[in-house]
Amino acid sequence: MEKKTKIILIVLAILLIAAIGVTAFMSPSTMSKGNTTITDMANRTVTVPTSVNTVVATSPPMTTIVYMLAPEKLGGLNFQWTNEELQYVPDQYKDLPNIGGWYGSNDGSYEQFIAANPDVVIESLSEGSADNSTIQDRQEKFGTIPVVGVTDNTDVTKIDSSIKFVGKLVGAEDKANSLCAFNDKYLQIVNKTNSTIPNNERKTVYYAEGEDGLSTDPNGTAHAQLISLCGGYNVADVQNQSGEGQVQVSIEQVVGWNPDVIIANDPDFYNKVYNDSTWSNINAVKNHQVYLSPQSPFKWIDRPPGANIIIGVPWVAKVLYPDQYSDIHLKDATKEFYSDYYHIDLNDQQVTDLLKSSGLNESQMS
Repeated sequence: MEKKTKIILIVLAILLIAAIGVTAFMSPSTMSKGNTTITDMANRTVTVPTSVNTVVATSPPMTTIVYMLAPEKLGGLNFQWTNEELQYVPDQYKDLPNIGGWYGSNDGSYEQFIAANPDVVIESLSEGSADNSTIQDRQEKFGTIPVVGVTDNTDVTKIDSSIKFVGKLVGAEDKANSLCAFNDKYLQIVNKTNSTIPNNERKTVYYAEGEDGLSTDPNGTAHAQLISLCGGYNVADVQNQSGEGQVQVSIEQVVGWNPDVIIANDPDFYNKVYNDSTWSNINAVKNHQVYLSPQSPFKWIDRPPGANIIIGVPWVAKVLYPDQYSDIHLKDATKEFYSDYYHIDLNDQQVTDLLKSSGLNESQMS
């Protein structure tokens, strides 16, 4: 009995020593401060809180992803909600402050970001860039607030990795996986159907941007990607400007292209195009095939091309080929997307009004 007791004591001593060793091996921040070390998408080692409660991002695409996955953890926006957009924003998020950001021609304020008291700042990384100088500079200026780099994937077919990374960062992995599954479902549908459309039967499409409709994005740009993805042919045979898209064209060029379909992103243009004689001889106008991309609370197909355009995939598909995409039920998809990722439940009338205002008829919505 005494021998057995000694053996038990020895085993307990060994276990105690091992436990002390593990504690010493683990970083002090992990043990005492509730921090953990991650590798961000810039391949940097970053120490972040194990439980992230407040997040801000330096540009709209990343802010949108956080809003979709964990809006209660979003500490601010890079933009101001419009009155139209606010109709689709739950009350508890309507007063999120506009803290600006670093994107396009916008130059953010470190003071405003720090005042939001974030646990983490998400910095958008350009796709394929190995230059970490911007994020390193950002980290120096944010001091002890960790800056985490996340790839700003503008390609809807490649965005899942960024969504899942943000989901893990903010503790919303299930929501991130759900959003990716929604995206993958409709990508599979459009890829399958697109491959069956003969080239001589593809609809020609003009993407009209701006109040006059005379800005556009040529094929190959992230801003116009959903046209070709869903089986359309982008008629804008113009030179892209330094990869930024949105080039100016003339009405004579558009008349010459004579598209079957026009997709607009500006309500002012959409509301007047059918009464504008300069557009009246274009097939899309004559045949009442002009559509307005839904705008709220985020744009469905562009500006920015981020996670918000996931719902634009089934919409563009039904705009172009409602019969071929009969397995897409747009009302149901819209309800699901808004409920799960925009955190607002739409009733039947609301979803009908939303889709009808984009130019769709009942058969395209079903």
